[in-house]
Amino acid sequence: MTRCDTRDATCVTFLQWALPHLRMRWSGFRKVRGQVCKRVARRSKNLALPNLAAYRVYIEAHPGEWMLLDGLCRISISRFFRDRAVWEYLASDVLPSLAERAMSQEEAEIRVWSIGCAGGEECYTMTILWRILIEPRFPHIALRVLGTDADRDQLARACVSCYPAASLKEMPLPWRREAFKERAGHCFLRQEFQAGVELLEQDIRRHLPAGAFHLVLCRNLAFTYFEENLQSEIARAIYDRLVPGGVLVLGKRERLPKAAGGLVELAPHLRIYSKPIVLEMSEVRDCSQ
Repeated sequence: MTRCDTRDATCVTFLQWALPHLRMRWSGFRKVRGQVCKRVARRSKNLALPNLAAYRVYIEAHPGEWMLLDGLCRISISRFFRDRAVWEYLASDVLPSLAERAMSQEEAEIRVWSIGCAGGEECYTMTILWRILIEPRFPHIALRVLGTDADRDQLARACVSCYPAASLKEMPLPWRREAFKERAGHCFLRQEFQAGVELLEQDIRRHLPAGAFHLVLCRNLAFTYFEENLQSEIARAIYDRLVPGGVLVLGKRERLPKAAGGLVELAPHLRIYSKPIVLEMSEVRDCSQ
């Protein structure tokens, strides 16, 4: 076994011990463990500890270290229009349907919640898509986007709204030109596409915003990295915060836990679900007449 293999095996053993304490699961980290292992090794070195076995002893003796380790285990991989087929479906089917229902119910806005919003790429993808494709059809419906994340540094990046050009590679070029000003290899989001977005430091494992939301994006976070019991808790909490007819979007390799219940598949190949609309008995009678 090479030295690199030994280091990797040592880190895997450490993560398999540590992650359950954080209500996370090892299987979600298998492919992305490299960046977490580098952070953990750096932390151990900063503490002048010889290896991860010593770091484990240190954590057990200093319970406050768990919070810092939790931050080291956060995975922030994001870009604009990530999984483009999902955004195309939202634009062609989901958002127009939500807007039409809002109009029929005399509501003035569509409320979206982006969970684990990282540097804001998902929030601003939504505002770009809305303002270019949906708003011209529904000018009297406003879009409100809440982005929550546990990482303060990522939220600060979202507030600045400056991105490397590579993070926009999946965006249609005309949209990129309309939404961004480019300078020295960086792309600055124009202010009109930042409007309607609120950013909030919040760890979904501990705190959740009040509802109700028409659309929730929970992609590549809870249903990848969290333990199964926690996944079920979060799925139920999201369900409670969705309006009837509201929509939940997961990551393309994620699935709802079996214990979640209540949500129905809207676009199974894209991992998009909806909350059923339950008619009142008076509405049922009206429909039968």
